[in-house]
Amino acid sequence: MRVIAGTARRLQLKTPEGKDTRPTTDRIKETLFNMIQNDVPGGVFLDLFSGSGGIGIEALSRGAKKAYFVENDRHAIDCIEANLKHTKLMENAVVLKQDAMTALQYSIHEPADVIFADPPYQKGYHRMLLTAAAGSKAVTEDTLLIIEETKDEDFSFCTELGFEMVKEKIYKSNKHVFLRKKEIQ
Repeated sequence: MRVIAGTARRLQLKTPEGKDTRPTTDRIKETLFNMIQNDVPGGVFLDLFSGSGGIGIEALSRGAKKAYFVENDRHAIDCIEANLKHTKLMENAVVLKQDAMTALQYSIHEPADVIFADPPYQKGYHRMLLTAAAGSKAVTEDTLLIIEETKDEDFSFCTELGFEMVKEKIYKSNKHVFLRKKEIQ
């Protein structure tokens, strides 16, 4: 796994050992960042369920002014910190060792431009995340939320929580769902 573009381009990243994390492939990461390329530079980026930190590091490398890395696994946190040091991007990073829903509700108080979440698949985290995001100070009508899940996971409930799906990108076995908070009329 490597950084695709920007100031840390081509640098290799470490991944946590074991099967608790699923690093996003370079091809999917490149596709994702091509779709959000105008939302990242100068913005605040949240990488929830960070794993190795590869997505947030890619955002920093491409010009995000700040990135939050939220992960509750100690080995993954060590990996994120090592990757940030290796890429020399630690200065603009905030690493939080906690649950993603707790971080959204209580720890992150500034509005985010992009929130990316790659929770364990098919465990209901996508619903819990959107529930936490609905009342979070980090989420405004301008925030783009991207959640990775299996390609057949249902997101029809998102309107009940005040979100609208703006795009969906389906890959072989998973998908990225792009959401925004609905404007209050």
